[in-house]
Amino acid sequence: MESIEDIILRHSKRGMLKLKDHMEESYCELAAREILSWEPGVIFLTTGFYVAGYPETDGPVGTVVLAKALKKLGWEPVIVTDSAYTVLFTIRNIAVVPVDVNTTKDEFRNIITRYRPVGMISVERCGINTRDDYENMRGKSIKEHNAPTDILFELAPEYSIRTVGVGDGGNEIGMGCMADVIQRELSLVPCRVTVDRLVIASVSNWGAYGITAYLSILSGLSLLMPYDDINSYLAQTVEIGSVDGVTHERVPHVDGFSEDIEKEIVDALHAEVRQRISC
Repeated sequence: MESIEDIILRHSKRGMLKLKDHMEESYCELAAREILSWEPGVIFLTTGFYVAGYPETDGPVGTVVLAKALKKLGWEPVIVTDSAYTVLFTIRNIAVVPVDVNTTKDEFRNIITRYRPVGMISVERCGINTRDDYENMRGKSIKEHNAPTDILFELAPEYSIRTVGVGDGGNEIGMGCMADVIQRELSLVPCRVTVDRLVIASVSNWGAYGITAYLSILSGLSLLMPYDDINSYLAQTVEIGSVDGVTHERVPHVDGFSEDIEKEIVDALHAEVRQRISC
């Protein structure tokens, strides 16, 4: 029987199936269980990946889906991202802490002290790599366009804050957990930032949907947005200004995948949730 981990790894193009061989079989479920173990309070989420002058469509949608689920479960989701991306989340009534490329480590400490998050989640967010740069999938530096929100995750252990990361390529926050494997198997310069629970997927949005699906199963609540709502928000982000991370086109596609593939994944996750909850 196909698992949620199998569903979110369908149509893999960037070597994530190679990473799966080095991970625990139920890694996505373990991430959901990790989140459910957190105390009530604020959860930081970070997302937004700079592509050709815009945020890419992968990341914000999955983050909003997950944030809405967390809110239903009683947490207070707060998104920490670049100032230019805040409108993508305020239109969905999610609190945002805007930061920029000049935000310092001390300023991130102050943000932690102010909000006292009980956990942190990253969805498709570039993290500093093993050669001290922030690079896109083509190996080009985006350091001048990427607020260093990964500092929050580097600081988290000092504050006993647990973390989850979602990625689909190797350069995202959390992929430091698999740095050696990524360098060896994918011949990429990996992100060096680690998390307590890593979720890999063919598309990071799908990884966030997968976590949400498991939160639904484990809580017995319907938390995953219907496909039509997800697609509507995706189209809204494109209208505001976001692009497909692969084609760089302002179309409601994610990582080169059309709406049909997105619907396939979301529908499959909903079917799995219905089956598991009814058992």
